[in-house]
Amino acid sequence: MENRILAPSLLSADFGNLNAALEKINGSAAGAVHFDVMDGSFVPEISFGQVVLRSIRPLSALPFDVHLMIENPERQIESFAKSGADWITFHYENSESRAADLLSEIRRLGKKAGVSIKPGTPVFALQNLLKYADIILIMTVEPGYGGQTLVPECLEKVAELSKLRRENGFGYKISVDGGVNAETLPSVIESGADIIVSGSAFFKGDLNWRY
Repeated sequence: MENRILAPSLLSADFGNLNAALEKINGSAAGAVHFDVMDGSFVPEISFGQVVLRSIRPLSALPFDVHLMIENPERQIESFAKSGADWITFHYENSESRAADLLSEIRRLGKKAGVSIKPGTPVFALQNLLKYADIILIMTVEPGYGGQTLVPECLEKVAELSKLRRENGFGYKISVDGGVNAETLPSVIESGADIIVSGSAFFKGDLNWRY
């Protein structure tokens, strides 16, 4: 994972025509496909899971960036790995006591391992995990819905993570998810993000990617 990566989120695609959505992503400057898994428990709504992932996996050669917004992610990690995920990220908020083990398990399966935090969770909570993670995903909206407005204060976490990485020689990439559009993209880039997740703006054609 080198340079900045655009990862369009399928959560904002037309679920009735995912083939066209993948064609649009494949024909763009995207470097990954973001796959939001929602269970109706950790977040209010339900999106899609392993069956859909397996079905669309042949439609793109890009890495599939699977974001698990679910309870008990340890029960699902291996099956998502087998279904075609390349990067797997879970949430710290419901995995605090076993987060290091989950990162190790994802890596054992040969995948990039990520941990995510919601807007209300400080970077400090991840201090003992940073050396084990391949990806730190900063949610700049509350998880669960597409099309929300980016919370600017969350970008301070990105800058903090960038500073910690530089000072400690950590190897993680910083991902930003939520409210990224043409207006907010420059500040997201300036904060130090490496992976940019965009759903609504990407599929509406409102994101001009030049990075």
